[in-house]
Amino acid sequence: MSHFTRAIVRAVPRTLERGLTTARLGAPDYERACEQHARHVDALRRCGLAVIQIGADARFPDSVFVEDTAVITARCAVIAHPAAPSRQGETAAVSEVLRGIFDTVEHIVSPGTLDGGDVLQVGPQFFIGLSARTNRAGAEQLAQILRDHEYTAKLVPLRQFLHLKTGVSHIGGKDLLVAGELADSPYFQRFSRLLVPSEEAYCANAVRVNDEVLFPTGYPQTRGCIRAMGYAVTELAVDEFRKVDGGLSGLSLRIP
Repeated sequence: MSHFTRAIVRAVPRTLERGLTTARLGAPDYERACEQHARHVDALRRCGLAVIQIGADARFPDSVFVEDTAVITARCAVIAHPAAPSRQGETAAVSEVLRGIFDTVEHIVSPGTLDGGDVLQVGPQFFIGLSARTNRAGAEQLAQILRDHEYTAKLVPLRQFLHLKTGVSHIGGKDLLVAGELADSPYFQRFSRLLVPSEEAYCANAVRVNDEVLFPTGYPQTRGCIRAMGYAVTELAVDEFRKVDGGLSGLSLRIP
């Protein structure tokens, strides 16, 4: 696993309730979302990360989901190109921060589209989801950039999940959480897969940060299995973000 030293987060905009969603769980509560976001930031700091905070921007209701704006590796950063027109302006502030950190900052360009939530790293291997948010042109651009930096990359077609990391997370070693359509995916058969039951599918989006697995609250069966495998688990409430199709990994960009 990469050891992370920093994370980029972005404050919750007051317009969060206007974010893109298919969840039908009601409108998010802004104050509760801010509280949940603050606890997430505290957890990143407890994991040893210096946190870079970008201010809220009400023009972009989904901008708290900063992971979608970029792909971070130890060798380069890649600025994404979101498919949703309402999100394309989110990348500017993130790009400015990353240019101050990385010598090499690449860009996904039209006609390619790509959300960072469609990109899973497992060691030197990257998996790139082909989804409603990431098209083949964008995925192939990213794959070539990664190969140029001596990583490997595979494209993973999706039929149901919003993003690749909606249904799969790397929690350490060769261990993955997998759910739904990815449970039997041939792309992940060489890994040790913890199958997340359908009633807990949301928690397949977890985040390994140094010695901790950050994990959404409310999923005791999967949480117990992860702990039984020897991992330390920190639970975080993110239900307000779920109302706008958000997951735990989406709330930060982790930097080695």
